[in-house]
Amino acid sequence: MSKGKQTKSKIVKIRDTKGVYHTVRQDDVIEKAVQCIKRQFQRGKQLSCANTSKDYAQILLAGHDHEVFTVMFMDNKHHILACEDMFHGTIDGASVYPREVVKAALKHNASAVILAHNHPSGDPEPSQADIHITSRLKDALQLIDVRVLDHIIVGKTALSMAEKGLF
Repeated sequence: MSKGKQTKSKIVKIRDTKGVYHTVRQDDVIEKAVQCIKRQFQRGKQLSCANTSKDYAQILLAGHDHEVFTVMFMDNKHHILACEDMFHGTIDGASVYPREVVKAALKHNASAVILAHNHPSGDPEPSQADIHITSRLKDALQLIDVRVLDHIIVGKTALSMAEKGLF
């Protein structure tokens, strides 16, 4: 898979719209499905609730074998302006630089952001480091009038820090 997994892809059969079966790699099917879903969340899509945001974050971040920190930049009505994988890390951490997030928010003329990252361990519970960086990013972005709406952590499931009352 293009997301960093080194395992051998399983071969599966899929049926096309004419009913003809084709042999394909499972990873190719998954990659195409992710591309289709990402198109549904392209620029202009409104992220109006935590469940929609968690679903999108899970699509973006599931399957990585290392931490990836993503920021969804939005306008004042919570329509997606852009989504960027901003930082890549190791199996148990990624360095996040508030200055770079602020620069990107200004570049996209964002009014709000949703932060998201994955935990390759599968446990979506936020660490103290997750809570700390969320606070630092909120403080930095507040200086330029950009609201942090949520920080979503993707493991085997997705967790919304806003829903948990963690900020």
